[in-house]
Amino acid sequence: MPKLELGPIGLLPPSAAAMGIFHPEHGSGMDLVEGEHIPTDDAIIKGARELLTRRNPTLFPGPMIVWGWNDETMHKADMAMDLVREIPGMNVIPMPDYRPIYPKIDPEAVINPCHPNLTVDHNKIKVCALIGVHCHFANITLKMIRANTDCYTQAWCAYDGHEDALLSLSNLDGPKLTKIIEAVKKLKKDGLEPWGLTKEGKEELEEIAARKAQAKAPKKEDTTLFMGELEQGLDENAE
Repeated sequence: MPKLELGPIGLLPPSAAAMGIFHPEHGSGMDLVEGEHIPTDDAIIKGARELLTRRNPTLFPGPMIVWGWNDETMHKADMAMDLVREIPGMNVIPMPDYRPIYPKIDPEAVINPCHPNLTVDHNKIKVCALIGVHCHFANITLKMIRANTDCYTQAWCAYDGHEDALLSLSNLDGPKLTKIIEAVKKLKKDGLEPWGLTKEGKEELEEIAARKAQAKAPKKEDTTLFMGELEQGLDENAE
């Protein structure tokens, strides 16, 4: 089976599917790691290790998490934040909207599927996990990150998963997210030193915190609403 390699690959890399990488069969107890089918429990441990040891681990929650559509979504969002608290120095940068952000994106505030590499590069992110991002936008985002950066991407998907992620977990639910959290806790208990607690990690995190503290928040009247106004659709009942 072809192996998915860490980027940067180039401007137009082939999709993982075009390389012959496909999802494991549903119910097989397998998930995708770097293009290979491995047992789900092993994939979870691998993902937890990467999140703990790579530089500037970051969670990218999408609309299905950010907007809290129902009780299940809000519960999953709470669990995701429990995970963030277990990983020293882990950042959270949401993808609240899929529309292009012009004239420029604020890479410390959001990630956008039209130019996700800008957020990854600006924040020096070497490992990330997407959760709650609709599949078609996750596919675009993952491919662009793999093309232009050396970030180790993880996709935690409620459905089939994503071939273009370096590590893809499918059918993500509460119990599976709990397994990820428990894997992180066990690795730390077994003595694995998180990047955020290394000398290099502490220095970088202190520098980031100092830069954010110096940034002055704009006055309320000077801010622009992120969402903006949407065009009115046709109302077939209008006279």
